[in-house]
Parts: sequence; structure tokens; C-alpha cells
Amino acid sequence: MTQMSENSDLHVVFGASGGAGGAIVRELDKRGKRVRAVTRSGGGDLPTGVEAVRADAANRLEARRACEGATVVYHAVNVPYPAWAETLPPVMDGLIDAAGAAGATLVYADNLYAYGPVDRPMTEDLPAAATTRKGKLRARLAETLLAAHHAGTVRAVIGRGSDYYGPGVRQSAAGERLFPAVLSGGKAMWAGSLDQPHSLTFIDDFARVLVTLGEREEALGQVWHAPLAEALTGRQFIELAFAEAGKPPKIGTVSPLMIRLVGLVNPMVRELGELIYEFEAPFILDGSKYRQAFGGAPTPHREAIRATLGWYADNTASSDRPTRSHAADEVAMVHPIA
Repeated sequence: MTQMSENSDLHVVFGASGGAGGAIVRELDKRGKRVRAVTRSGGGDLPTGVEAVRADAANRLEARRACEGATVVYHAVNVPYPAWAETLPPVMDGLIDAAGAAGATLVYADNLYAYGPVDRPMTEDLPAAATTRKGKLRARLAETLLAAHHAGTVRAVIGRGSDYYGPGVRQSAAGERLFPAVLSGGKAMWAGSLDQPHSLTFIDDFARVLVTLGEREEALGQVWHAPLAEALTGRQFIELAFAEAGKPPKIGTVSPLMIRLVGLVNPMVRELGELIYEFEAPFILDGSKYRQAFGGAPTPHREAIRATLGWYADNTASSDRPTRSHAADEVAMVHPIA
């Protein structure tokens, strides 16, 4: 295998304040890389020695300036669902242009929406058969990036993960509507069926995968699924979290009907309704292609949950831990993963 980067090379992370972007920054810092963390505010809780830069990825001039000298650029930018159609295409175009101008590899942190409903474990050879607006958009973004790679505009690779959880991950099915409730002994909420197996990606594992993809020539021009621990049902996952916290399990569900009703008056929740299929049937990600090419083992759920609980204990004020949420809050726990 050919490794493309050395410790002296510069790695630029867009979306560094988010769950995925923050994990990428931490992983790069752990590997001793030079890191430039890019956000729209120019701030964030960053490791010592990481350079903070303010830039809008959709602004080509700002993006180019932020990417000057880069060897690898990571696209982990996300925005709220209602802004996806307006914001994400120019962000992708801006980062393709900026990374290409710098001669850098562009690594895209993608999700699974493009596949749409599936009836088998998801592998990279599945067609982009999404029927939802957000799924079709994610498919177009991936197609745009791969087309730019094949045209020689930029060197690119795509890493995909399922719903995130872990340190720094708040807006996820297994995020701030689940772990603070576990810590407080409240009711932890899950969308859809509690008894369907559902793949969850520990964010630190995903970051390791993305950084490795950015270092390997043989990864370029392809889609790679991040290996992950075994798929658990929502009930199993939440029970494991309560067990790690030393508290009796209290579990609630958000039904598709509740999502539809709340969506009548809440634009964000309305956007969630088209994704509920992921939680009503088995939703399993196959990461064997990556394992066979690059090796490595995902973090066991118990260990990953322990780390997540520790982070929430340090970053959630007791007054903010929900013991009972109103309907819109409960529904809002299903949120974009990338």
C-alpha cells in the first residue's frame, strides 16, 4: 500500500466544529499531523497546536485561501436539513475547486441516504436508488465529486458511515436526546421500531477510516464503508448504555405518526419524516471492503458507549439533561448524521 502523506504535510478540515469534523481533527492531531481546522466562526474547542481558520466553504476565494498548502482536505460540512438543497451543492463545488487548486486529496464524509430503502446489508456496489429529496441530493453530491475525480479536477475519495455516536456528537439518533437522559436516569428516546437491527458508527472509528483513506493512493476514486461494531436493535443499544451508566433502563419511542403530526407545524421535524424507513426495518452497513483492504477493527459498543457517556458527563450541565421532553424535542432526536 502506498502512503501519500507525511507528518509534515498539512491537513485541512472543513466543518471542524461538528461531530465528524471534530473527530477528524482529534485523530489527525493524535497522529502528529499539521492540522488547520476551518469553521464559519473561526473558533472551537481545538487541541493545542491546531490552527483555527474562519472560512465559508461555499465561497471559492475563502475556501482556496483556507486550503493553501494542503496535502489532504476533509469535507465534513453539514447544515440543518431545511438548508441542504441551497447550501450543500455550492459547498461541494467550493471544496472541489479549492482542493483541486491546492493539489490536495479531498476526503468526503458521507452518509447512507443515497441508497434509499434496502432489503440487505449495504455494500458499496449498491445503486443510488434513493426516493427521498435528501437521499437524491446526497447521491448527486457524491456523483459530482467522483466525476470531478475521474475528470482530473481533484483527487477524491468518499467514506460513508451510518448514524454517528460518540464524543462531540449531539445531532444524531444516538446523540443529545439519548445519552444525557441515560446519565440522568430519564427516558432515552429512539425513533421507530426498538427491535430492528440498526448499524451505528462510533465517530472516532469513522475519523480513523477517513484519515486512512486520505493517506492511501489505492483508495482514490472510490466509495468506502467504515467498518463498525455489530448492528444492535435500538432496545439493545439503549439497554447497554443504561448498564454502562449503572442505571435501570427507561426507553421511549417516537412513532412515524408522531413525526408526521409534529411535522405539520415544525419544518425541521417535517424533513425527518422521509427518513423514518431507516428505523422501521433492518438497516445494516457492510464494511468488509475497507477491512480487507486496510485492516483495523471497530471499537466494541460497550467501550464506545463508555467514552460517549464520559464526554456527555463532562459537557452537559445537569440542568440541561432532559428527563421529559415535549413532542417536538423527542422527534428531533432523529437528525442528519453528516
